[in-house]
Amino acid sequence: MTRTRILALAAAGVLAAGAAHAQAPPKPIRIAVLNDQSGPYATPTGMGSVVAARLAVEDAGGRVGGVPVEVLSADHQNKPDVGSSIVREWIDRDGVDAILDVPTSSVALAVNEIVRAKDKVLLVSGGGTADLTGKACSPNTIHWTYDTWALANTTGRAVVQAGGDTWFFLTVDYAFGHALERDVTSVVKASGGRVLGAVRHPLNTADFSSFLLQAQASKAKVVGLANAGGDTSNAIKQAAEFGIVRGGQKLAALLALITDVHALGLPAAQGLQLTEAFYWDMNDQSRAWSRRFAQSHNGNMPTMIQAGVYSAVWHYLKARSQLPPDAAGKAVVAKMKELPTDDPIFGKGAIREDGRKIHPMYLFEVKKPSEAKGPWDHYKLVNSIPAGEAFRPMDQGDCPLVKKR
Repeated sequence: MTRTRILALAAAGVLAAGAAHAQAPPKPIRIAVLNDQSGPYATPTGMGSVVAARLAVEDAGGRVGGVPVEVLSADHQNKPDVGSSIVREWIDRDGVDAILDVPTSSVALAVNEIVRAKDKVLLVSGGGTADLTGKACSPNTIHWTYDTWALANTTGRAVVQAGGDTWFFLTVDYAFGHALERDVTSVVKASGGRVLGAVRHPLNTADFSSFLLQAQASKAKVVGLANAGGDTSNAIKQAAEFGIVRGGQKLAALLALITDVHALGLPAAQGLQLTEAFYWDMNDQSRAWSRRFAQSHNGNMPTMIQAGVYSAVWHYLKARSQLPPDAAGKAVVAKMKELPTDDPIFGKGAIREDGRKIHPMYLFEVKKPSEAKGPWDHYKLVNSIPAGEAFRPMDQGDCPLVKKR
């Protein structure tokens, strides 16, 4: 074989390899929902958050700049070590670009550090600790839906102003509960009230009797439930059995969601005041989106956490569409902060330098059974808190990103 023939064959091989490489499918954008799918937070987050993420991808056309978008999910079992292991595997083995939801603040804080080290994206909707935009803030993380400061300064302040000036806390014993008790305590004291005591209970507690007896004995006007999900529902049910409210004390559910109210029923939950970032029946847009969600999730209306997942994915994909396909996590988060937010869930908003997504928060009261017009008609609006007032001022959070300005 002549040298010319060899060179021709080699050139043909290079061209063929180049053509094959050019035709290789692009690496998909992978987003992964990490949450509780079997424990006390499975109903307000769980598979409903996965449905919300998929709806956002569907509404984006399933692709960004020709690149397909895939949604993964896993159950972190409310354990930081389990959640951390899943995230490392997702990133190192599966090429996941963004982690979503992450209820249970101890898990969210652990994942926050991993995502920062690996330069990916974390969009927290379920985790509540305000430390995510405070001392633990990260250039790779956005805290989307609510936080403990917002809950404290809406529900807590409203209850104190209504005369509930002495408090006793039932607090779930991990980062979220500790942060919520801390933030509400600050509000109570700043408003001239007093905290008479607190007791901490394990996550996913079935029997609240000993804790409720301590709350009763405190004689506090308000029993603050610094917990969420199944723990909040169980505490409210058992408080009724103990005659807490009949005895003159008020229950303040500091994080109660529409699924908790639905499970309790209006006869048990009527009159309860709570803070949410979203309610399905707020306007035409929220109703239309929520009905789509319900069709894909066994007829259940979305919680604010599930709605927040949709909103976060919507904005994430919008930012990705304006960046190179291989953009790293910090670059994506920076673009998300640069772009104004606007979606069917929260409408127009913004993301601050500390990673706090801001939008209005709402104080609702649970309707009496006679006031409800349908199976999910649970709330009446008491007060709207503007976006600029709903969350902790950025200069008060001790976020290192803000200090470096």
